[in-house]
Amino acid sequence: MKKPAANPPAPQHPGAVGMLKFKLIIAYDGTGYAGWQVQKTGTGVQEKVETALAKLFPSRPRLHSSSRTDTGVHALGMVAHFEVPRAESRMSMLKLALALNAWLPADIRVVSARRAGPDFHARFQAQGKQYRYVVWNHPAMNPLLRTTAWHVPRPLDVSAMRAAARLFVGRHDFQSFTANQGYAHGTTVRTLTRCDLKRSGVRFTFIIEGDGFLYKMCRALVGTVVQVGQGKFSPTEIRTMLASKDRRVGGMTAPAQGLILWRVFYGK
Repeated sequence: MKKPAANPPAPQHPGAVGMLKFKLIIAYDGTGYAGWQVQKTGTGVQEKVETALAKLFPSRPRLHSSSRTDTGVHALGMVAHFEVPRAESRMSMLKLALALNAWLPADIRVVSARRAGPDFHARFQAQGKQYRYVVWNHPAMNPLLRTTAWHVPRPLDVSAMRAAARLFVGRHDFQSFTANQGYAHGTTVRTLTRCDLKRSGVRFTFIIEGDGFLYKMCRALVGTVVQVGQGKFSPTEIRTMLASKDRRVGGMTAPAQGLILWRVFYGK
């Protein structure tokens, strides 16, 4: 009778051998969707991409995303990952992106697909994000931007807006700039590394970068800065709003259509 090995090999985790992980970068026009996440009512972008994945992979993989954009918000750099059994993966990364796009509606596109390491997680390994928000500051709205920019017809004080935007940079409690999601946040402290306002004629672009964002936080920052530009607040009142930790003290929430998830940052 054969003696058992003194040190039998340790069992392998199923994902180490039998599964492959893929990273997608996804762009979409969020106008017709109830946000990114699969919804009980309305259609989320995630649902459309998962339906396309089910056409290619019998295991019907689920997507795990870096972010959850709200209704009407857009993305150029949404990152998501999924896993499938190794036996189901028979196409190149270029063909994977093309095949997914063939099953997706025209307002959603997989920009790139690549293999990811077994430990990669689109959400938990994200180190920061960049959002951009577009304002069209002219008496007449540009009809070509009606679903991707906020129309603000009154003149704006750009110097005051830039002074206000700079006060958001750093580590702050942003309780005054988040909407109530119906549950308690673990913490409302976030660090912004950038809050810039770029101007090209009547087109204003806010560029906001940070280690994380609260529910509707970017839109609240933009809405408040635009109100500074309209003379409804002074730039120095931003400090008072931050210190108050009360949403009723902060400024308005800008509409969804001007906001774009531009990029998600990861380490090496």
